[in-house]
Amino acid sequence: MRLNIDVDMSYRLGPSRAAMLAIEAAEGPGQTVKRSDLVVDNATITRIAGESGVGTRLWAHVRGDLLKVRYTAEVDVDRPAPALDGLRAAPMHALPPEALTYLRPSRFCQSDEFAGFVARRFGTVDGGGKVRAIRDWVQREITYLEASSQAETTVLDTFARREGVCRDFAHLVCALARAAGIPARYAAVYGIGVTPPDFHAAAEVWLEDAWHLVDATGMCRPDGMAIIGVGRDACDAPFMETTDEAQMIAQSVAVEPANGDFGAIGGASG
Repeated sequence: MRLNIDVDMSYRLGPSRAAMLAIEAAEGPGQTVKRSDLVVDNATITRIAGESGVGTRLWAHVRGDLLKVRYTAEVDVDRPAPALDGLRAAPMHALPPEALTYLRPSRFCQSDEFAGFVARRFGTVDGGGKVRAIRDWVQREITYLEASSQAETTVLDTFARREGVCRDFAHLVCALARAAGIPARYAAVYGIGVTPPDFHAAAEVWLEDAWHLVDATGMCRPDGMAIIGVGRDACDAPFMETTDEAQMIAQSVAVEPANGDFGAIGGASG
């Protein structure tokens, strides 16, 4: 599946005149960037590696206070989407360093607060079956509601309020999976079927020596998402970060299948 990505952003920056951007689709397992074009008007660009070596972040130092960005890309996604129930989880002592990190609680994913709940609610299934049960529970119990959370919202808030946006769904899947002893990380993605169109977030879980995308919002399938970056939670993978306040002037994100037909768009696999 080839994804066409088109992003247009305009922001008024504060005195620092600098922003760190993570908007370029990553090269990596399951996806290949066939074409990419990034234009940042009147800016000097410095690139650095993304968290866990996934993707690229860039510092844009702007001449003046207007940050204007245009990014277009074509990304081929050939990510397999096996049924989650058939995937095994590894014991903690057998995890590689890249996965072990994502067993820990983090700023927005206080997984240590959910051990009892996970044991009671999902204790009868293991491995990928447990991840599927967690994903289905989050999708069923949490209402997707625009503008229902803020930058400070954590999984404790989402669990209590039973509402959130995509980052809150991803955080909750990560927290519950980690509480179950399954490494999980936050993934910033582009996705076909995101409503309203915007940057999107999903979770990745470590099963059978590989990362697998899980979108509890039900909007996107693994083969309809292109990963931008990953981290412990949204704090590690924002699409834009500044050291002082930035004011949005305009922003649009469009993700479409190159052939114009994606069958039944959306829906989680497994």
